[in-house]
Amino acid sequence: MDAIGCRRCVSFILRATVGGLLGEKAQIAAAKEICQAIWKLKKVVDAAMSESNLETRISTTDVTASQHVLVCALQELGSLIHGLGTTAAPLLQDSSTGVLEAVISVIIHPSISVRLTAAWCLRCIAVALPSYVSLLLDRCIERLGALKSSPEAVTGYSFAVAALLGAVKHSPLGIPHGKGKVIMTVAEDLLCSASQNSRISLQRTQAGWLLIAALMTLGPAVVQHHLPRMLLLWKCIFPSSPKDLETEKTRGDSFTWQVTLEGRAGALCAIKSFVSHCAGLLTDDVVQRLLPPLPSAVDLLTQLSSIYKSYGNSLKTSSTVYRHKLYELLAVLPPKTYEGSFCAVLKELVADLTVPDSQIDASTFLLPPLCHENDLLLLGPLLQETDHRFIEEQLLLGNSIAGGSLEYDPYSIYEKVAKGDSVPKPLPPVLSVISAATRLFGVMFSHVAESHRLQVLEQLLNSIKQTKGSRQQIVQLNVVSAFSTSLKHLANCKGSLGPEEVRRSALTLVMSALESNNPLLRCAAAECLARLAQVVSDSAFTAGLAQVSFDKLKSARDVVSRTGHSLALGCLYRYLGGIGSIQHLNACVGILYTLSQDSTSPDVQAWALHSLSLIVDLAGPLYNVHVEPTLSLVLMLLLTVPPAYAEVHQSLGRCLNALITMLGPELQGSSTTVSALRTSCLLGCAVMQDNPDCLVQAQAISCLQQLHMFAPRHVNLSSLVSCLCEILLDNSVLVNLCSSYLLLRRAVVACLRQLVQREAAEVSEYAVALVKESREDFTPDVNIREIGLEGALLGLLDKELDQRLCQDIKETLTHMLTSMAVEKLSFWLKLCKDVLAASADFNTVASVDTTQEEETAKVDDASVLTSDSDERFHPFSNPRWSTRVFAAECVCKIVSQCENAGSAHFDITLAQERKQRDSRDDFLVLHLADLIRMAFMAATDHSDQLRLSGLQTLLIVVRKFAAVPEPEFPGHVILEQYQANVGAALRPAFAPETPPDVTAKACQVCSAWIASGVVSDLNDLRRVHQLLVSSLVKVQAGKEAQSQQYNESTSTMEILAVLKAWAEVYIVAVEKQKNQSDAHNHCLKIANSAEESYGEVTSSASGLLDLVQADLGTLSKLWLAALQDFALLTLPSEYASQLPAEGGTFYTAETIENARPHYYNSWALILYATALWLTSTGFIVVDPDEGVTNLSRPVTPTTMCQDSSTRPLVKSPEDVNTDRFHLILGISVEFLCLPRSDEAMENIIACLRALQALFEVPWPRSKIGGDQELGVELLNVLHRLILTRESPDIQLAALEVVRLILFAAQEHVKEKRRSAEVDDGAAEKETLPEFGEGKDTGGLVPGKSLVFATLELCVCILVRQLPQLNPKLTCSPAVQSGKHLLLSEDGSRLVAAALVILSDVPAICSPEGSVSVLPTILYLIIGVLKETAVKLQDGQLPFTVAASLQALKGLLSSPMARAEKSRTAWTDLLRSALVTVLNCWDQVDGLLQELDEVSLLTAITVFVMSTSPEVTTVECLQKRCIEKFKITLDSKDPLVQCKCYQLLHSIFQHPNKTVSYPYIHSLAPAIVGKLQETEKVKPENAAELQVIQEGIKVVTALTAAAEEEHRGHLVACLLPILISFLLDENALVSATNSAKNLHEFALQNLMQIGPQYSSVFKKLMASSPTMKARLESAVKGNQESIKVKTAKHAKNPGKSSSIQLKTSFL
Repeated sequence: MDAIGCRRCVSFILRATVGGLLGEKAQIAAAKEICQAIWKLKKVVDAAMSESNLETRISTTDVTASQHVLVCALQELGSLIHGLGTTAAPLLQDSSTGVLEAVISVIIHPSISVRLTAAWCLRCIAVALPSYVSLLLDRCIERLGALKSSPEAVTGYSFAVAALLGAVKHSPLGIPHGKGKVIMTVAEDLLCSASQNSRISLQRTQAGWLLIAALMTLGPAVVQHHLPRMLLLWKCIFPSSPKDLETEKTRGDSFTWQVTLEGRAGALCAIKSFVSHCAGLLTDDVVQRLLPPLPSAVDLLTQLSSIYKSYGNSLKTSSTVYRHKLYELLAVLPPKTYEGSFCAVLKELVADLTVPDSQIDASTFLLPPLCHENDLLLLGPLLQETDHRFIEEQLLLGNSIAGGSLEYDPYSIYEKVAKGDSVPKPLPPVLSVISAATRLFGVMFSHVAESHRLQVLEQLLNSIKQTKGSRQQIVQLNVVSAFSTSLKHLANCKGSLGPEEVRRSALTLVMSALESNNPLLRCAAAECLARLAQVVSDSAFTAGLAQVSFDKLKSARDVVSRTGHSLALGCLYRYLGGIGSIQHLNACVGILYTLSQDSTSPDVQAWALHSLSLIVDLAGPLYNVHVEPTLSLVLMLLLTVPPAYAEVHQSLGRCLNALITMLGPELQGSSTTVSALRTSCLLGCAVMQDNPDCLVQAQAISCLQQLHMFAPRHVNLSSLVSCLCEILLDNSVLVNLCSSYLLLRRAVVACLRQLVQREAAEVSEYAVALVKESREDFTPDVNIREIGLEGALLGLLDKELDQRLCQDIKETLTHMLTSMAVEKLSFWLKLCKDVLAASADFNTVASVDTTQEEETAKVDDASVLTSDSDERFHPFSNPRWSTRVFAAECVCKIVSQCENAGSAHFDITLAQERKQRDSRDDFLVLHLADLIRMAFMAATDHSDQLRLSGLQTLLIVVRKFAAVPEPEFPGHVILEQYQANVGAALRPAFAPETPPDVTAKACQVCSAWIASGVVSDLNDLRRVHQLLVSSLVKVQAGKEAQSQQYNESTSTMEILAVLKAWAEVYIVAVEKQKNQSDAHNHCLKIANSAEESYGEVTSSASGLLDLVQADLGTLSKLWLAALQDFALLTLPSEYASQLPAEGGTFYTAETIENARPHYYNSWALILYATALWLTSTGFIVVDPDEGVTNLSRPVTPTTMCQDSSTRPLVKSPEDVNTDRFHLILGISVEFLCLPRSDEAMENIIACLRALQALFEVPWPRSKIGGDQELGVELLNVLHRLILTRESPDIQLAALEVVRLILFAAQEHVKEKRRSAEVDDGAAEKETLPEFGEGKDTGGLVPGKSLVFATLELCVCILVRQLPQLNPKLTCSPAVQSGKHLLLSEDGSRLVAAALVILSDVPAICSPEGSVSVLPTILYLIIGVLKETAVKLQDGQLPFTVAASLQALKGLLSSPMARAEKSRTAWTDLLRSALVTVLNCWDQVDGLLQELDEVSLLTAITVFVMSTSPEVTTVECLQKRCIEKFKITLDSKDPLVQCKCYQLLHSIFQHPNKTVSYPYIHSLAPAIVGKLQETEKVKPENAAELQVIQEGIKVVTALTAAAEEEHRGHLVACLLPILISFLLDENALVSATNSAKNLHEFALQNLMQIGPQYSSVFKKLMASSPTMKARLESAVKGNQESIKVKTAKHAKNPGKSSSIQLKTSFL
């Protein structure tokens, strides 16, 4: 026992120094030293063992002495490596040290504690370095088999295997699935061979069950395969009937009983492990198979005492262990399963609790979990968390117990470790039985009948009465613990306690404990009382309890009862939702005031004040009346109680805190009472801050923190911050960076965390200001001037070991970063860089192949990869890997903060401009070299965690900066100069020994880098591309070639990451090529001269495609295989039986659950890439060898769910294509039906794009066109997607798919009509069957009709954007009719897309069907036109109007309008539609100015031009139309006039005279008249000029269209007008631009018209000499100017003309 105590002390010293003070490099050196020590001790033992035949006494003492040193050394070595994580890899690879050899060599040490600690050390190594788990397991299993006959080796190696299995769940990469089978076999073998050799039967039995129990921690996926074997072993270990147990008792000796009990305890432990770790496998069937041995196990429990009497003391430990394990198992099983054994078990439990074997006071480990954490504060520092808790437990446990140690319970080696403790420390069996008994009693008591409860309680009370002295206290302690646990269970399951008698007994039990001498027991009793009140939940009963305490407190004078009952008052209402009765509150406050002023006993004061603080919390607003007296009481006591009574001051602090919380935001008030209260609070805090006790200071800080939360203006921030910094950064204490008191540090950081959420900048400034004042007594150990409070906190994070504190520091820094990183950019980046660079192994950094640096790289970038020449002092010396990971995460956060802050951070030209304007401005893009360097340093580190963070940083940098152009080299981007660095950062991640998660992340970065288009030169791209190619080769190698180091699911992860990366590259290559071919066509339209420039552009895109093309054959197979796997994995669980037994192409059947997330992560891009590949081949290509040679891998999707024997040898290409088509469609529909609410946008978009790609080629379109149900289903899915996803990108992509589906249906209908006409060519037209929806009736069936589904979807989109379209809504007050909305750009695009779809709908209807949908379509199209036709500034048509006119034109020119069966109905409906358009004008006069006449005129023109004449030539309609034109011609707006002329121009040229003549007759005179007027008023600007030009064009067109006899009149009107526009030479010089242009325009027209109508022309000239003269001078002037121009033209050839694109709807 002393040895255990000493070992603890030594371990503590080692942890505090080696673990706490040294940096990573020093820790590695320390680990090497420890290894040397282990080797030396190993030699001593070896010598002792070999000389055992000589004089051995000296050497055995040596061995016993060495065992304790070894335990300490191994523990520290394990803890060191555990802390170092993967950075310890070089230490383990260093063969000269031989860490693994050293540890494994002592696994067979004669001392069990050394063997266990060595196993524990291996477990630490396995958790730190996941790549070693499999390797160590294999090695230990192999040794276990080889040394089966050595007892030390059997226990040592089985401990090691069990410890390693416990490490697996901490390793993200796992172990191969097959290892479970090997271990199960070894365990069975050990158990079966145990009886063969009595010398080691005990060890083999224990080892066998230990391995099975440890195997259970691997979880259901592994265990389910071994369940039958385990259940069989479990069944066989216990006698099958009571009779067998009786016969067993009569046989055997103490040794066989010891083996039996060990075996059965092991079996119980294995089943407990199974129940705890594999809850998923506990089906009713399995539970039924677990039950049969239980009664037998309980029988044995009841017989233990008699066996123990018969065979003497040697069985004492094993019987205690058996008892302990059985209790533990029963506590985790559902109580229903062993109801039959309740009585027997309860009897044993009561005996264990009341007649304990040990005379040890176990209160220190039994009670703390049963007390409320707030109440434990009363019991002084021993129970609170401190840095030296490890040692203080020794004091706490007293002299009789040395505390826990591994050898007391080897089974704890595979369990999860309690937080903060490195090594598990199970207590001695005698004590652990008691704690297991109290837990089980808690579970069982809440399930036994109420009548039975009374007997049990009375029995317990009697046993307390019957014992005396210290025994009595132990029994009372055990009983109260057990009863308290049962109340907790009852409260959780909302059970009731039982009748009055049970309550009375319970009360007796608790009340006696309230007056116990043991303060811990009093605390537990008060909590127990609160639970009792909760379970009984009867107000009268609660009031009675309070009355008892009141009476006691009035009469009692002893400290014990006054402390106990005062706490009881505070706790009583804890679980009853607070205090509701004012009388009760007043009574409590009165009594506690009195007690808190009892200066004779500080204990009474402390407990009473603590209780008062609880009451303030529970009373809430009711307490308002007592606030002032309480505050003055607290202040008075703070000033009068001597500081030496720290516990009283701590309770006062809790009171003050409770009062501040209760007052809350009221503290901001300005009334005199409130300000007095506030001053009192601040005064109280000030007094506490000066208290020498750390815990009181911590209280002061948390009070100030509360005050700052509720009344921030009234807390002096600068003094608070300086106080916090002094505590946190004072260097007077060496061990930790700051105050040695953990709770004080926690309070300080928690307070800082809150302050920086609101005022980060101020806090930071105050901290720096504090240092500048630099008083003598304050010597911070860090240079705050240089690194600020942020740097100091980073330094603290690096040295701090407490998890909670570290978390708070990280949160504080994150808040500071989010609010200040953009303003103090350089500072933050330098901090992160210092942390990352402080540890970067510069020799590795410098070894990067810098020859790859391009010449263009600037000087400062050349130094990125070389080491820092000046070895200046680093503010962070050798930070731990976890701190560096945090720094890398901070870099990512800084980038995202800058992204929110503005575009200048990602635009170098803008950044440089702004920097020149104000040098204080700082932008992220100016620090790109640093970002790349930090990412590079992190990505090439030894620590895998850091490598992942570094690659993530690199990924973010590439994504954010890929498009930033390099201003000095146009056509290049800024990232291009860093390609060597990116390549160098990625290369190590593809090395063979790299863990798969790092490789997977690196694949993501590779694809992002290639896809970003940063590097245009293919040779440069090949470096990174080569890395992906190497991974692809690895993927092709197949399952056989996978390393057996990690779980199979990790290779799934890696393969899918590779395939996803390739998919991303392929998608980008295809998209680039597509964009360029579009651009190419555009270029060709503009000019052929663009040929050369186009050639340069295409090279990079087609080059990227060529890079992928080489591997596309392989990739496409692998992609299809991955999609087939994914399709199988998404099947609901009821189809599990249909899944292939051996697993899929890339996952094994056993690791299916682990593989799922990886598929979910990568399927979408793979799907899109596959769809693109299939469309690029047009679904034509099928491998010739497909199905003929049945490839073992990759499985092609044709083998879907078929047995190889039944499969036809060769599938036709059509079948293969159909399978692939349905695979893609099936996955998409399954996903789009129910995308999870958190589903990434990218996945939905990728899925829709895949469908788009699919339907862009004819073959899949023919499939969906021909299968109407499929089309309808897809439309319904898309409709639902549009309803549930607001993103415009998703909705637009969905509409594009809808358009393609509709197009497919159109093609199908056309094809059917065509083939019918060919077949029935000779037959009569009438007998042709009707194709298209609606057949001959025109009816559409919702749910079956494609047309209906399409309309539904379009209406959904339109009404979302324009609610006024819904007639139901228009009546409601929410929608104001007539108010025009300008839609957002996205909204306009959605509406336009929906209109395009609408106009295509009639094409898939039969004539009758088209008649039934036409009104709806017209209503919607005209509705959009009406609602969005608003005048824009530049006279442009709004986008939606343009779309609706386009749709209208498409609809009106539909063949259905002319088809025989539907013609009349269409004509009627189109007339109505025209009336609707005309009515738009007349609706409300007031709104006319808003409405855009041009849009409506254009609509009328579309009607006139696109429909058959019978629609618009009806007199009344024609009149109204002409009327509108007349009105518009008189418009004052030149743009409107101009447009009007253009529209009339087209109408006048209508081939059908019945249409055009009425317009000509009505409007031509007006036009000519307007032109004649312009003689007097010359145009003043370009717009007016254009009006005249358009007018002239109209008249010219009329002239051409007129009949022969009228032509002369028209020409005679036109010529004078034109001649009037001509200017003479003098006027030309001074004329405005418009007049000049008009002159030239008139001249050109005259020169054309003159020759055409020469007779009229001559006649006119003759009659009017003035005109003739004007014309001649103009012609002469024109010829001269032409000469001048040609001379100029020879000097400078003109630029290619630009093209104006107009939107024409006609």
